[in-house]
Amino acid sequence: MLHLLAATATGLNSLAHLVHQPLGSFALLVALAMLVPPLFRRTGLPDLVGLLLAGVLMGPSVLNLLQPEGETLQLVSDIGAIYLLFIVGLEIDLEEFNRVRSRSLTIGVLHFVGGMATGGAIGALLGYPLVPCLLIGTLIATHTPLGYPIVRSYGAQRDEAVVVSVGSTILTDIASLVVLAIAIGLGRQSFSLANLAGLIASVAIFAFAVVAIIRMVGRRIFRGSINDESRIFLTILLILFLASLGAEVAGVEKIVGAFLAGLAVNSVLPEGKSKQQVILVGAALFIPIFFIHLGLLLDLSSLKDSITQFQLPVLMVIGVISCKGMVSLIAGRAFRYNGNQMVMMWSLAMPQVAATLASAFIGYEAGLLDQTVLNAVLAMMVVTATLGPILTARSVRRLVEPARPRSIPADHDDVVLTDDDAPIDVVSRPLTIVVPVANPSTEQGLLSIASRLLSGGSQTQGQLLPLALVCPSLEEARGGLNRALASARDRLSKAAAIGRDLEVRTRCLLRLDEDIAGGMSRSALEQGADLLMIGAGRPDKVRRWFFGDLVDGVCRTAHCPVVVLNLAGRQVDSLQRILVPIKDLSASAREQFELAQRLLACESGDQCLITLLHIVDPRLNRFERIRIEHELRRWQPRSNTASVIRIQLASGPGVEAKIERSSREHDLVILRSQRRQVAGLPIPTSDRTSNLVSLLNCASMVISEPLT
Repeated sequence: MLHLLAATATGLNSLAHLVHQPLGSFALLVALAMLVPPLFRRTGLPDLVGLLLAGVLMGPSVLNLLQPEGETLQLVSDIGAIYLLFIVGLEIDLEEFNRVRSRSLTIGVLHFVGGMATGGAIGALLGYPLVPCLLIGTLIATHTPLGYPIVRSYGAQRDEAVVVSVGSTILTDIASLVVLAIAIGLGRQSFSLANLAGLIASVAIFAFAVVAIIRMVGRRIFRGSINDESRIFLTILLILFLASLGAEVAGVEKIVGAFLAGLAVNSVLPEGKSKQQVILVGAALFIPIFFIHLGLLLDLSSLKDSITQFQLPVLMVIGVISCKGMVSLIAGRAFRYNGNQMVMMWSLAMPQVAATLASAFIGYEAGLLDQTVLNAVLAMMVVTATLGPILTARSVRRLVEPARPRSIPADHDDVVLTDDDAPIDVVSRPLTIVVPVANPSTEQGLLSIASRLLSGGSQTQGQLLPLALVCPSLEEARGGLNRALASARDRLSKAAAIGRDLEVRTRCLLRLDEDIAGGMSRSALEQGADLLMIGAGRPDKVRRWFFGDLVDGVCRTAHCPVVVLNLAGRQVDSLQRILVPIKDLSASAREQFELAQRLLACESGDQCLITLLHIVDPRLNRFERIRIEHELRRWQPRSNTASVIRIQLASGPGVEAKIERSSREHDLVILRSQRRQVAGLPIPTSDRTSNLVSLLNCASMVISEPLT
């Protein structure tokens, strides 16, 4: 036993020694960035909270495996900080900002002034000097619209209140970073009006120079003849680092240069794989390590003191929530927005994540903010990053719902429809559908389902595009490219024969591409496809957990909706009863219903059934339930169809269980999933759909909406 204990102790000492080596530290950081987010995602909180906790666990206060002052960690964390602000600038939608520029700037000014005043007052109240008060003000003035993906999932991203809220991020971030640069400069020098004027002038000159130079060079590089994506990627990284170094030379904080570089590159770099590569590298590696480093900086003993001296965290949380709410109320009244729009603006401006954490980190590293402020900022981040998206989901749901009818009779089966309440016909335009064919056993079912969706009852027929993809490097490793090409051509000839049997227009596509998922998405874009339909592969939980899968890759890059089909061994002709769970009354939910009608448009007989299932809040009164059912009745088309449409309202919670129970009486379930991403941050990017599909015993069809 003693020998065993001695051997165990020796092994642990060896492991600790390896971890403290630069390569060992970096390997541990990469492992944490890879393993923590999928584990912590189950809690429903942002992944970055898990990364912060991982940093605390690995830091000096607990396991002492990582040291915050280590050279490797400091370097990678600094890259993560500038990368974070670079991606924030890179992902701002400049076109939407220009559409309502004046209102966005007005709200941005209100958020900045209100945040600076609130933070300055809190700092002064607790006895902080001038420079820390300025820094606390910048922390409250900024915001990160974490709820924007939720807004996009409901189709409300073009609502003016949403656009101006997201657009105001540009001004608040720029102004806060400029004040941060001035505050850092003042902290390094003695205060004087001459020093202040010099700092403001250097910030202005640097900002103008970096944006002008990057835009001038970028137009020649990114819009020229260079088509090597790896060189474009390296060029973007070089621009980022040079802008950050130039900021320090000009006496400005490096994250200011990174943010300005992101805005400048954003204006000249077209959407494409290069832009996604830049975001992916930062989101997967550098930004998670930056959050882990923040966790390492947390001292549990000082955290206990912060809990006992809770004034600053409480004041900052209350201050940011009330400040953002007051600004949203004032702007909403001035621009005549309704109550739901004002709550939407409030919820989008509440989360304090990207620029806030980066600014707090820089201020702490410069010695201008103490441990208490850093702990308070992290507490503010957790509260606002959780509360903001919750409010966004509630407000957007009410925003997209149709206006309440003036009066609905108690016997709502006898409702008389006015012109405004008339039924809405299904859009019957022909579709172009790309169907990748890789598995001969599922080829017939995929093409048969796609053929039903092509026309939707329209006189004009759509087009079916079977696609065979070959990865040259992979096939060479497997034993030969020529054999793979022959197999692909054989699959396409069978697909063409199936298309002739189905009597639909069919044109086969053969593509060689090193990126299978990207090749599917690019083929759909080149052909102007309306849908991209793929079969659900065999589930591999371990592979999916670590690396994702092909379906995720296609959904992230496709320009059009992606339909993922799992027939569960059923014949296409047997799909006579379709269940359509409706999450909301948005245009995206209408698309689910329209796909169901297209599937049954060519069928006849009383057995055809479409069930619209809506899970309602159990707190809704009878009037609200009648109103929802009344709106769903409007979805029934004017023309007589062969299918019977049934409306079911069930009270939550337990959405998955109710859908699974109802699916037992149906042959096919059509679900909707929204892919989410915000500023490259490691935020949960999927909903409950994947878990729900695994519970179903019948066939399923999942519509995954594009990111843009």
